[in-house]
Amino acid sequence: MSQVLTISVSDIIRNLKLSSQVPGMVEAIASQKIIQETAQTAGIIVTPAEVQEAGDNLRLANKLVKVQDTLAWLAKHHLSVDDFEELVYNKVLAKKLADYLFGGEVERFFYQHQLDYVSAITYEVIFDDRDLALELFYAIEEGEISFPEVARLYIQDPESRCNYGYQGRRHRKDFRPEIAASVFAATPPQVIKPIGTAKGVYLIWVEEINQPQLDEQLCQTIITELFSDWLDQQIKSIEIITQIDLDTIQPQKELMGSI
Repeated sequence: MSQVLTISVSDIIRNLKLSSQVPGMVEAIASQKIIQETAQTAGIIVTPAEVQEAGDNLRLANKLVKVQDTLAWLAKHHLSVDDFEELVYNKVLAKKLADYLFGGEVERFFYQHQLDYVSAITYEVIFDDRDLALELFYAIEEGEISFPEVARLYIQDPESRCNYGYQGRRHRKDFRPEIAASVFAATPPQVIKPIGTAKGVYLIWVEEINQPQLDEQLCQTIITELFSDWLDQQIKSIEIITQIDLDTIQPQKELMGSI
């Protein structure tokens, strides 16, 4: 016979407090209230068909093919069917509000910040010795050794060594500031001169630089970024008082009085 452990709502709240998760939870609740109030003022409506489509997409994303899979997922997350519908409704409402607020600003924002969306595919090896990095840089330029050979010889981490120091596709903001300028000034494929940082000396192979295209995916990315910034500003502009705050004010006063 398995042992039964009961966890109460107060236990959950206590754990959230002690694990410092309350601020994030409060911000999420405030965000949802702001979205709901702003959407209502704007006259934004979410239709049952939109909820159905978004719910199907969410189930697909979580590989919930069978009814039993969905029910097990709901049980794991302590959600009822009504909770699931509310969750999906909130996602659709947030997206529609984001499109409503910022859909018309995407093109202007993109052209003002176009450089931020240029991406590069790079490989890197980090050295402690700048002289060694320079020696290998010139050897690569002269064709005496290839960058993959350098990576195999000098990268310590086995996984990174197998990938020859591959860093994937990254944007300007993803690079250290002292590295970004050199990377995006390169003419791929090209090794760039070693760059010293607090972490070490970087030897970087620039495989590819891609100019951004304002396609549907990038449009949604920009809208999401603008919407997130807007929500942050809204939250910072209001005072949030929670029941948790009210419950702890008196004990804190008593504690201060005893010090």
